[in-house]
Order: sequence, then C-alpha cells, then structure tokens
Amino acid sequence: IVYVGAVMVLFLFVVMMLRVDPAKMRAQGRAALPLGLLVAGVLMAEMAAVALSFAALPGAASPAFALPEGVTDARALGRVLYTDFVYPFQVAGLILLIAMVGAIALTQRARPDIKRQSVADQTARRPGDAMEIVKVTPRTGA
Repeated sequence: IVYVGAVMVLFLFVVMMLRVDPAKMRAQGRAALPLGLLVAGVLMAEMAAVALSFAALPGAASPAFALPEGVTDARALGRVLYTDFVYPFQVAGLILLIAMVGAIALTQRARPDIKRQSVADQTARRPGDAMEIVKVTPRTGA
C-alpha cells in the first residue's frame, strides 16, 4: 500500500532543500507554459474519458465473492497484490525508490555557499590551534 502522505512529505523536503529562486522560476515557467498546458489538457481528457465511460453495475455494492472461512481481509489483499498485481506493485515500489534516491542526491550536492563540517579536521586538531589565550586588562572594555 502506497502512503500518499509520505510521498508528499518527501516532495516538500525536496522543495525546501532546493531553495528555488522565485524570479528564475517565473522566467522558466513562462517558457514551459505551452508544454505544461498540453500535458494538463491530455490528463484532463484522459480523466474525462474514464469518468464518462464508467457505468455502475447493478450489483456493484455487494461483494464480488465471499472470503473463505479464516481468511482475513489483509491476507486476501496481500494474496491479490503478490499474485495478480505483482508487476504493478513492484513498479510502484521502484518509482518510490527512485524518488527517494533522487531526493537524497539533491540534498547531497556540493554547494559553495554552505559551510560543512569536516570530522577528520576536527578530530585531528591540536588544542594549541583551537584556543587563543588572551590577557585582558581590567576596566579597558576590550
């Protein structure tokens, strides 16, 4: 079962890590507007075709078949997912894996404006390099 909330949190995380410049996005958005409208139109046409071709069956509200004794709904769902729909289920998992790896790759990219810690440099330093002893004279304000 795909958790839509987890996918949305992942998407939000990627958007936050990208630090998108609104001025650049507006300029690029105008250039991609025709393609975006074309894709939106195709998707709307597909949804309309599915919605208009749907016909409710008279017995659709009743269950298709009764579950055998001792078989729970979760077991029946698992059996259907891993037998009849094993390839679409695996493709959905692969798409989520690719999205997760892509989000991690975007956050790990090198950016010169961000300071990063180096654990090796921190553990290899000497106390003399890390501290500076300063003698402050009283009542001078320095």
